[in-house]
Amino acid sequence: MAKTISAGFTDAESVNQSSKTTFVYKDISLFFTRNPVSGDVTEVTDVQDIKRSVRNLVLTNRFDHPFHPEIASRVREALFEMFTPITINIIRNAIEDILRIYEPRVDVTDIAVEDPEFNYMDQNTLPIKIFFTLKNAPETLENVNVVLERIR
Repeated sequence: MAKTISAGFTDAESVNQSSKTTFVYKDISLFFTRNPVSGDVTEVTDVQDIKRSVRNLVLTNRFDHPFHPEIASRVREALFEMFTPITINIIRNAIEDILRIYEPRVDVTDIAVEDPEFNYMDQNTLPIKIFFTLKNAPETLENVNVVLERIR
């Protein structure tokens, strides 16, 4: 007996591996590698796509998106301030705001900002780890590592 697929949802569930959703998030790979079967640009799906989107939103500066200067995190603005608990809190709030507004697929659970006094000031970097859950799979905790760098 042949299995019938109604509107492609059964196929999407097998790719997504989540019982809560039938939608697959897809985007092209920014490495522009070639798919060996189709010869087209490879795709990233689901969690990889969302992680890349989170990283891109956090690293976005004002005017990076043409005609949309409002899509920007205020994280880089805080990099030139003195690192105090207030500055770290500003960075956390900026990340939470940009993800809450422009990435509706995630719920941010925690943002871990490394202590900048711990050997990072010499390298002009600030490691941040963003923990989140997907709205369609809230039982799985994902994380993204972002390294903020001061460019001189």
